[in-house]
Parts: sequence; C-alpha cells; structure tokens
Amino acid sequence: MTDILEFVIRTLLIGVGATAITDGYALAARRFLGLPAPNWRLVGRWVGHLPRGQWVHDNIATATPISGETRLGWLTHYLIGIGFAGLLLALTGLAWAREPSLWPALLFGVCSVAAPLLILQPGMGAGVAASKTPNPNQARLRSLVNHTVFGIGLFLAARLGLLLWPSP
Repeated sequence: MTDILEFVIRTLLIGVGATAITDGYALAARRFLGLPAPNWRLVGRWVGHLPRGQWVHDNIATATPISGETRLGWLTHYLIGIGFAGLLLALTGLAWAREPSLWPALLFGVCSVAAPLLILQPGMGAGVAASKTPNPNQARLRSLVNHTVFGIGLFLAARLGLLLWPSP
C-alpha cells in the first residue's frame, strides 16, 4: 500500500473518530452539566450562504434559512474534523499515526480553537473570539474545552485506528 493511500485512510479514521469523540463529550456535557449543545444547523446556514457571497452576518440566527442546513452543518462539522486530522498528519507525518502520542494531538487540538474564534464566530455575527456575545469569556472557554477534547479525540482515534489498521 502506498503512503498516500495510508495517509488518506488514517486521515478519515482519525478525523471522523476525533469528531465523534468530541460530539460524545458535547452530549455528556449537555446531559450532566446542562451546557448548550453546538447548533450545527446555524453552521449549515452560514456555510449555505458562502456561495452566495455572504461571508459575514450580523446574526446568523436571523439570516434566511437554507434548505438542508442541519445536514449541511453536520457534514461541515465532520469535514472540518477530517481536514484538521489531515493537517495534523501533514505536520507530524505518518510516523505519528503509526505510533500516536498525546502531546502533538493535544497541542494541535488546542491550536485549532483559532478557527472558531477567528473565522466561524465573526462570520456568524458573534464577533472575534465571541466578543459580541452576552458572556464572551464563557463562550471562549467552551470553545477551548471543545477543541481540547478534539485534540484528545485525535489521539484516541489514532490509537483506535491502530486496532483497525495496525502499523506496517
């Protein structure tokens, strides 16, 4: 098997696995801590407006709904998780995926919080780093925790991926 095919397969396994682990955390946090779950419908709405040239909204909740926005939001969520996994593997090489360690994944997960703080939140009308929300520090902390969990998920998914596909 070529390294390219292995890279693609491990990227998919790790990205989907880490995103699913993050979703499991979000469900547990909602049930046991009463934290709000991410609204992928509104992410889908934001993404649905991108091809129409609308990149920034005053408030995405008041923007015109997009057909299939919930499905689009979930698909976007998982595609971003896969993309982040691919970027991690591009930075660390297949050697990391063949013998995963926690610290590169955790550091990458923490750094990935820049995406919602600098792209998604401003685009959806929440401001840079949730500055326009009623409680910006709480929103920032939730984003940081979610992306830290994603980093742990990258590590765990890579380890689980070895069960499905052992290192050569």
